[in-house]
Amino acid sequence: MSKKLIIPKQIVTVDQNNNIFSNKCVEITDGIITNIGEYTQSEISDFPGNVINAESCTLIPGFVQTHVHLCQTLFRGLADNLELLDWLKLKIFPFENAHDIDSLRSSVRLGINELLLGGTTTILDMGTLRHQEVIFEELINSGMRATAGKCMIDINDIYSSFKASTEIELNEAYELAKAFHNKNNGKIKYGFAPRFVLSCSEKLLIETWQMMNDFEGSLYHTHSSENKKEIEEVRKRFNKENIDYFNSIGVLSNRTVLAHGIHVNDKEIDILKNKNVNIAHCPSSNLKLGSGIANIPRFIKEGISVSLGSDGAPCNNELNIFMEMRLAALIQKPIHGPTEMDAKTVFRLATINGANALGLSSEIGSIEVGKKADLVLMNLETPLLSLSIDEENVYSKIVYSAGRNNIDSVMVEGEWLVKDSKSLLYDEAELRINGENELNKLLKRI
Repeated sequence: MSKKLIIPKQIVTVDQNNNIFSNKCVEITDGIITNIGEYTQSEISDFPGNVINAESCTLIPGFVQTHVHLCQTLFRGLADNLELLDWLKLKIFPFENAHDIDSLRSSVRLGINELLLGGTTTILDMGTLRHQEVIFEELINSGMRATAGKCMIDINDIYSSFKASTEIELNEAYELAKAFHNKNNGKIKYGFAPRFVLSCSEKLLIETWQMMNDFEGSLYHTHSSENKKEIEEVRKRFNKENIDYFNSIGVLSNRTVLAHGIHVNDKEIDILKNKNVNIAHCPSSNLKLGSGIANIPRFIKEGISVSLGSDGAPCNNELNIFMEMRLAALIQKPIHGPTEMDAKTVFRLATINGANALGLSSEIGSIEVGKKADLVLMNLETPLLSLSIDEENVYSKIVYSAGRNNIDSVMVEGEWLVKDSKSLLYDEAELRINGENELNKLLKRI
């Protein structure tokens, strides 16, 4: 039996009552939170396990990002100043098409390292067309929590060599799901990931949905309503809007995660609400690609599930939840007023809402007895942050002022993956050198 006792300055629980505790400790047994309470000095001295004295740190739930492309981390800075369809055609599809096992492994490691150092403990990742097993291997080796799946493409009018037949895509996805769903003590789930409407046949979209239902706890993860030209093309092909089309073929439910959801009409908002669909909001990506600003305040008012994601490194250009939280709050205020998207709301989008979108809110996303110990220690006691002692001000500190430099330590299911702001998994100099070498080789393959 493995036991830990964390003694923080403050605990931001993100429970139903948004409790913030001082003078309490968190006890962990075999990766599960087994108590949150006050401990006497004698109880601490006699504790039969590892005592972590973190009295200068704030303990928060691990961040959950619900739309990431680990396969793209290697391409950071190589696809600037393009709108979505040109970005895919000229850069991203050629780059992903040129991946081999080694370059993909390097990209994934770079992404995982960046995410963990930034306090993200759980992701929903959309992989690439080939070598998806590499992504699963690296996720398992890292110890982080993830739902992931191969990107599925059987139509590609943008870059014709980056696709496979419908039968190959369906068969590969099914075999990968059988091999990896619920691996690593359940930390790994399979997420079926048809890329987007314009790259998938109707047969692929529908049969992928049917396939997903064979795997309890899996998800249907795709892009939707991101770009005006994308929407125009969907309208030409199907005489429907993007989400309306998805609804017409029966692939929407609380197990569906749609990345972006920027350009939607009133009918589609009703569909999202009635079908309990999850929207993964990626504000920095939406701004950088010039795609637009999703009406997140309206989604929230309508009771639509919203969470946050960084998207891929070539379109933001960081896998940084602090950037996403800050932008998610700020970009709405000139449109809807300064009271919209308060810091507490945004922090919940990055934690418990993300867990809910992935069907994991009974396990992670808040600090509560019985949940997995996916936890982050943050040092918020610096001159660069607010000096207010008001407990509620902690949300403002985290969302508006803090950053990755404030992350002290990160654990997933009770195991430290980052300690004292250093990765316990990777040599960062080695990651960089390997990444440069693999990128140079990849660019020569295009």
